[in-house]
Amino acid sequence: MAQEKILFKKYPNRRLYDTEKSEYVSLNQLEDLIKDGKIVEVVEVKTGEDVTAFTLTQIILEKAKKKNTLLPLPLLHLIIRHGENVLSEFFEKYLEQTVQNYLAYKNAADDQFKKWLEMGQDFSSMAQKTAKNFTNLNPMLNPFSNNFFKNGKDPKDQDE
Repeated sequence: MAQEKILFKKYPNRRLYDTEKSEYVSLNQLEDLIKDGKIVEVVEVKTGEDVTAFTLTQIILEKAKKKNTLLPLPLLHLIIRHGENVLSEFFEKYLEQTVQNYLAYKNAADDQFKKWLEMGQDFSSMAQKTAKNFTNLNPMLNPFSNNFFKNGKDPKDQDE
């Protein structure tokens, strides 16, 4: 089932208007909606042009600006050196699938690790129960225990 898009209108003053709630929103609020799983569409009011990609890129760049990094410097040099076609081709063909595969792998690894932790907890409780049962067997398992020898005699005395 395809999720319904929330339409936002972008005005010349760079303000974004949520047509569903009839209110202006910030880029941070738009980001929060996307993090909540919403699909957004942003349309330029004057031209009717879809500027969703530009607006979402703007959100990413604003976050990168705060951290002073988005992409590694060698990659940025390669992109500039070989032109924007290399970058757009990569994004169109490979990046989305790569990120989806990474997220699927990460979720699977997290689930497996969680199962191992749960299994480890189960083994701990099982080991404790088993250890209690073995305490009754300790005299038989310890060859130096007096109970191991006949009549409870010391091994030195057995030859007598």
